[in-house]
Amino acid sequence: METKSGLSGLHLVEDALREPAEGVPESLSTPPDDSPLLDAYSRSVVAAAARVSPAVVRIEVRGSRDAGAAAAGSGSGFVFTPDGFILTNSHVVHRAKEIEVTLLDGRHLLAQPVGDDPDTDLAVVRVSASDLPAAALGDSRALAVGQLAIAIGNPYGFQYTVTAGVVSALGRSLRSRSGRLIDNVIQTDAALNPGNSGGPLVDSRGDVIGVNTAMILPAQGLCFAIPISTARFVVPHLIADGEMRRSWIGFGGHNAKLARRLVYGLELAVESGVLVLSVERGSPAERAQLAEGDIVIAFDGEPVRGIDDLHRLLTAERIGQPARLDLLRKGQRLALEVTPVRSPGLSD
Repeated sequence: METKSGLSGLHLVEDALREPAEGVPESLSTPPDDSPLLDAYSRSVVAAAARVSPAVVRIEVRGSRDAGAAAAGSGSGFVFTPDGFILTNSHVVHRAKEIEVTLLDGRHLLAQPVGDDPDTDLAVVRVSASDLPAAALGDSRALAVGQLAIAIGNPYGFQYTVTAGVVSALGRSLRSRSGRLIDNVIQTDAALNPGNSGGPLVDSRGDVIGVNTAMILPAQGLCFAIPISTARFVVPHLIADGEMRRSWIGFGGHNAKLARRLVYGLELAVESGVLVLSVERGSPAERAQLAEGDIVIAFDGEPVRGIDDLHRLLTAERIGQPARLDLLRKGQRLALEVTPVRSPGLSD
């Protein structure tokens, strides 16, 4: 039986839960209404997912031309032209004997390999179909840390799974399965799992800003995507030649802004360059005595404002041709001679 004092205590608890504490302004004791903010976030994710999901595909591979490699596997990809070209990761389809693609409408189609670039972990395959929904490609160069990032893929076979987060960092370097460093990688906390590889990372408009490629286990929220600016450069070569033939210097780095005093004091033509983070052993860069901490600002007389500039300059025609490498070292400008070689890869 409840005592009078017990009832009074219960009423006191209810009153405390219902009314602001004495001396505390009601505006501080009342939880803020975040529903408009959450609704806007939800609408952005829903709209972006609805726009790009029809272009996302599940990829299953069977058999391998590599001895000892897995006989089967799966991943994701996305259609980027209505006539059936699909972008995915190299490590999803590399040297596969058979590639099957499942579309959102349930169709299962065999895909033919078109081109493969292990150095950037990108590959293109094609299905015989027309009028397919295609994903719109965005501009990863305009990304800002903290902006919304949405990943769509097929983790563990759960088709068309959507996860959302933010762009956690830009300009990361990630080692590809060929052993080379992939530069300028996007870091995101949009959850990725096995099977997400090759799927799109999109912005709030549903435009593709990256190709999901890796996560770090057992860490949570450390996921990476190849920027779509890299894909825009690589894909035409894969379609035309089946591979990305390029020259190679042999260092890893990321984009770096230059101090104004250096730009003006040394009368530089660029306001940014490529900060050298690592130099590959036995590489042309090592032979040229390039060092960690150097900032590359020009190659063979052409300005280098960032990784994308350097990639565009390191074409197949540069293989075996000595070139001048302009850089900054400890605030001083100097030049080295470097002779690029053909970029090594998994297929070599």
